[in-house]
Amino acid sequence: MADDNKTSIFQLFRNLNISGIIKLAQKVDLGKLIAKVNKMSESDLKKMMKMLDGGSADREPPPVDGDFYDLSDKLSPEERAIQLKVREFMETEVDPIANEYWQKAEFPVHLIPKMGELDICGLTLEGYGCPNKSNVLQGFIAQEMARIDPSFSTFFGVQSGLAMGAIYECGSEEQKQKWLPSMQKMETIGAFGLTEPKVGSAVAGGLTTKARREGDTWILNGQKKWIGNATFSDITIIWAEDVDSADVKGFIVENDNPGFTAEKIEDKMALRTVQNALITLDDCKVKEADRLQHAESFKDTSRILRLTRASVAWQAVGCARGAYENALAYCNDRKQFGKTIGSFQLVQDLLVEMLTNLTAMQSMVYRLSELQDEGNLTDERASLAKVVCTLKTRDIVSKARELLGGNGILLRYNVARFVADSEAIYSYEGTKQINSLIVGRAITGKSAFV
Repeated sequence: MADDNKTSIFQLFRNLNISGIIKLAQKVDLGKLIAKVNKMSESDLKKMMKMLDGGSADREPPPVDGDFYDLSDKLSPEERAIQLKVREFMETEVDPIANEYWQKAEFPVHLIPKMGELDICGLTLEGYGCPNKSNVLQGFIAQEMARIDPSFSTFFGVQSGLAMGAIYECGSEEQKQKWLPSMQKMETIGAFGLTEPKVGSAVAGGLTTKARREGDTWILNGQKKWIGNATFSDITIIWAEDVDSADVKGFIVENDNPGFTAEKIEDKMALRTVQNALITLDDCKVKEADRLQHAESFKDTSRILRLTRASVAWQAVGCARGAYENALAYCNDRKQFGKTIGSFQLVQDLLVEMLTNLTAMQSMVYRLSELQDEGNLTDERASLAKVVCTLKTRDIVSKARELLGGNGILLRYNVARFVADSEAIYSYEGTKQINSLIVGRAITGKSAFV
């Protein structure tokens, strides 16, 4: 026998896993297996080995990124820089403390000055120190915030959208000059008081909070519920029905006004970091100069809600993206049966279902914000996005929790908070049913409201 053959045989026996061969022989007919392999061509053998190697290779997973269609590439370089600045703030300042503040139901007020330095408050407004940027960029910022903490995104939406938007859309020039610059810097914090203990979806049909005029003073009486930021805000926009005309009017009420009290709503299971309040107005006196001079009916209130409803759809997208990205990272790390669970077919199927809905939602809200920038945003278009995105978000966060198994109910794995918060986003700024009726009216020409 040639020396080369002797060496090859020696190497073969030295590398044989005898115990492994014994175990394999108990499962298959080794003789038949060797005969079949021996008949395979060199090309087929290489394919088989490649398949076997590919199934067992421990490859480094790609970076986790929920923007699968690279929609952020549509932003200008300046807008992209603002988006990344917000992302850095959320990841470095908010993310490390998000679970802690959510669990103890407190807001990290110490971050408000740092947030003001981002120069993004009143982003789409023109003048008064506001940046005057696009609604598309505003949507991306809402998504960036909500992908880390939907509570923080909600706080910002109340400040920048509802409170500032009310003054910008319905205030006099004097009121705008007085309040908007300091609100833009987040030196003055605002809240928006519309919903009432007994009037939620039916606000368009009449408010129980009443306003009575006496000379140059208005006397407000009633209650408001679920008012975000109101426990620590400086001003609250209060909507009340004029007892004489029955018209809905808006008032800028400073929170230290006599007769104004804000009581924190306790024991929430969603958006716990948001400081929601039950506001009581007991003969609260407001000067005529603090009445929003261009708010004369509920149509004016609806105008503000329409503008902010698009941002709520983006918030839902951000909430879904946060859950998806955390679930994907978990699947790439968690091992069962000797390999990461992200390598299993059923897990990948769930992840792709989540990504499909997420990408569809992102495309929808991107187009919605384009319509808003074009001046073509309508109630029904904003409502449809809110319906679709909040529904799909609930589905995505549910799948994310499922993928984490028991760990999905623990805060530290960064999915449970999104599951809970999605429930609040689903309901506020118009329930699914109310928004569906707005769309239904538009496509049929018939109102189905009671």
